[in-house]
Amino acid sequence: MARIAGVDVPDNKHIEVALTYIFGIGRSSARKILSKANVPLDCRTRDLTEEQAVKIRNIIDNDFKVEGSLRGEVTMNIKRLMDIGAYRGLRHRHGLPVRGQRTHTNARTRKGPGIRKGGKKKR
Repeated sequence: MARIAGVDVPDNKHIEVALTYIFGIGRSSARKILSKANVPLDCRTRDLTEEQAVKIRNIIDNDFKVEGSLRGEVTMNIKRLMDIGAYRGLRHRHGLPVRGQRTHTNARTRKGPGIRKGGKKKR
């Protein structure tokens, strides 16, 4: 397994897909990285030479914010919204959908399991 940006990327996948295992890199970013590094898209991770792996690592380190620093930035942005009392911050604080979805029905992922009214108790 190749280790890029602190993440073990799988050997048996195309390098374009394997790079998406890194938080902050999707398919389009992976294509940009590979074109800068002159690595073919159909190459598998196990077929990378050490030079190509080093090029990919350097491009990611210099041009992209990934993993820990990106997670920290996202967390700080959410915390800032909550601190200034913005509407989106209040939605985050209450654990409700932030982007305008309906909550009368659905939104169970954010709101948690439904509250039973009457009927049998769960044992």
